[in-house]
Amino acid sequence: MLKLVKAQGLNRGDKVATVSLSWGGAGDTDLLWRYNLGKKRLQEWFGLEVVEMPNTLKGSDYLYHHPEKRAEDLMAAFSDTSIKAIFSCIGGNESVRMLSYIDFNIIKSNPKIFIGYSDATITHFMCLKANLSSFYGASILAELAENIKVFDYTSSWLEKVLFDTSPIGLIPVTTEWTGERIEWSESNANVAKTMVKNQGYEFLQGKGVTQGHLIGGCIEVMEMIKGTSLWPSNDIFEDAILFFETSEDMPGSIYIEYWLRNYGSQGILQKAKAIIFGKPYQEKYYNEYKNSILKILLELGLYHLPIVYNMSFGHNEPMICLPYGAMAEIDCDRRTFSILESGVV
Repeated sequence: MLKLVKAQGLNRGDKVATVSLSWGGAGDTDLLWRYNLGKKRLQEWFGLEVVEMPNTLKGSDYLYHHPEKRAEDLMAAFSDTSIKAIFSCIGGNESVRMLSYIDFNIIKSNPKIFIGYSDATITHFMCLKANLSSFYGASILAELAENIKVFDYTSSWLEKVLFDTSPIGLIPVTTEWTGERIEWSESNANVAKTMVKNQGYEFLQGKGVTQGHLIGGCIEVMEMIKGTSLWPSNDIFEDAILFFETSEDMPGSIYIEYWLRNYGSQGILQKAKAIIFGKPYQEKYYNEYKNSILKILLELGLYHLPIVYNMSFGHNEPMICLPYGAMAEIDCDRRTFSILESGVV
């Protein structure tokens, strides 16, 4: 059974760092206001002291051309014992370029919270290689700087998972969701997104209760690390609950088939205890994805593998926060999802 090192939980007053590990938009002139809003929310809502690393706000052009500087920031944030957590500013599409500049011993020797999603999947797998549990959850620009306020569902799960050392427990579905994209201009900062009713978790197949440790991320980003030194050995996936979600690029359902067929060809799906899928962005290809998932599982003869669909993590809002390596439970009969242990110590 996979056992990752857990980071120390946050307390109000703790110092946390922000990093730009992929797209550097947080430092661009037209988006700096949004970064400052997310920073202010961390300070005022969560009581944290927020600092930038040396290159966090150097802008998208500079950081695109200097992946080594992004990696330096990540290594410095882990090395600094005064910093208790590291928050990703935003995703992107090429943080894998940091790989050759990473010292995994620094991460392993300085366990602390790292949180982000989308292209931050790369950094999560860096943490996994260093045997550290990290957190698939909100970013500075996209969630913490949400128009009007951070969604209550999002903020409550951040509090529970990052600050609370008790078991996370039952995670009920959010009753409303939004995938609306409002232009990130300061004039729109007080424009509320349109919320719609959420139909809840869909249990596509499976019976009874199953438990496993959480491993996964943005499925497109995971494609970038297959065959690299970041890709885990198959034993990491033994008895896992895999979590997958797709990005705002909204890949067609045929890609879901390609990617899942690959996981089946590697024997990974056969080792897993269950799979959970995030709601597709804006519900594009909602039914098509379901059909593709079931098609591949049928090909593989995995008729009884529990599959939960339409979960609230990843590229729609609001969102939960998933700790890598934490033991989770799916009850197909009661139609519930729970995380059985704490995210932090």
